[in-house]
Amino acid sequence: MSDEDASRRRAALRALLRRPLLTAESDPESLVLVRRYQAELREWLGRETGWRLQVDAETARLFKTAPPLDDGTHPARGKAGEPFGRRRYVVLCLALAVLERADAQTTLGRLAEEIVNAAAEPGLAFPFTLDSRAERSDLVAVVRLLLGWGALRKVSGDEESYLSATGDVLYDVRRVVLASLLTGVRGPSTITATGFSERLAELTDEPVPDTDELRNRALRHGLTRRLLEDPVVYHDDLDDAERAYLISQRAAITRRIEEATGLVAEVRAEGLAMVDPDDELTDVRMPEQRTDGHVTLLVAEYLSGRESAEWDELAAFVRDAAVRHKSFWRKGVTEPGAEEELLTIALGKLAALRLVEVLPGRVRARPAIARYAVEQPTIRESGRAVR
Repeated sequence: MSDEDASRRRAALRALLRRPLLTAESDPESLVLVRRYQAELREWLGRETGWRLQVDAETARLFKTAPPLDDGTHPARGKAGEPFGRRRYVVLCLALAVLERADAQTTLGRLAEEIVNAAAEPGLAFPFTLDSRAERSDLVAVVRLLLGWGALRKVSGDEESYLSATGDVLYDVRRVVLASLLTGVRGPSTITATGFSERLAELTDEPVPDTDELRNRALRHGLTRRLLEDPVVYHDDLDDAERAYLISQRAAITRRIEEATGLVAEVRAEGLAMVDPDDELTDVRMPEQRTDGHVTLLVAEYLSGRESAEWDELAAFVRDAAVRHKSFWRKGVTEPGAEEELLTIALGKLAALRLVEVLPGRVRARPAIARYAVEQPTIRESGRAVR
């Protein structure tokens, strides 16, 4: 393969890692690349990760395995960046169920009516009536997420007119995209458990390998997935078999990832990270500008020299920082209670980057946060170092 072909194939794989569902509308150039190199991509992904790649004329879908079920650090987000709550997730599931039975076109008003009817069914009895603006805003946030995925295509109208009760919106229903949204080891119709947690576990649990070869392959798949998906892989988070395999096969695994994706391995005593020099393959960036980015950086610096800190201690730190930086931060940061919101946003970013662990009442610093420690500068004068 020529250098140009290798570069294009790398760009195609990076596009899939960045956006596992590509459509002709969302990213036509990347879709063309994925279609061109689909055989090579499918082979590499199957061998190294066990992920499945499906490509057709309109879409490319990388079916990743589900993350740990207790990991809530990467939620779906609304237009303003706010994380989805429980009600929005339920409305999203109801919307998908309704759209599966919908005609080729639907309106926002009709979709809303059918979601309300579905929410009221005896088996669910979910309190959702659209009587409040907050509920209508949740519906619009869900619809915009579906538009972003390409499951809906807007024909005419605007969601804001629906919120203000002055108009409606017409959409095309993209069945080819809807059919590719769900990812799981098993189909939902094969699940026999009755409890929610048990059903979710059956949907995502992978078969236990029963030979040494299959066990080694499962270890390679699992570790490669984590290195591609997680900002940091700590040795302490791995079980004995995973840790031993990573230590013995680290050079081979990271070399294959580097060649395929352009990511660069950063090896530390505590673990390993695959760093993107182009800063593209992440949904959480640090450092960032503006108030929330500055707060996050200050909290990271504060925690970098500590094993842990109490929540109240961190809130007091943010409150003091708001007073010092109020002329540069957004309005209202010195109002009573504002530090709680600022701290929650900052810790959410740090937890998503695996730099902290948020526990009840306190926050534990993780090893990789040490990179944000600020040391006293060294000034050289007359051939000697002065601190």
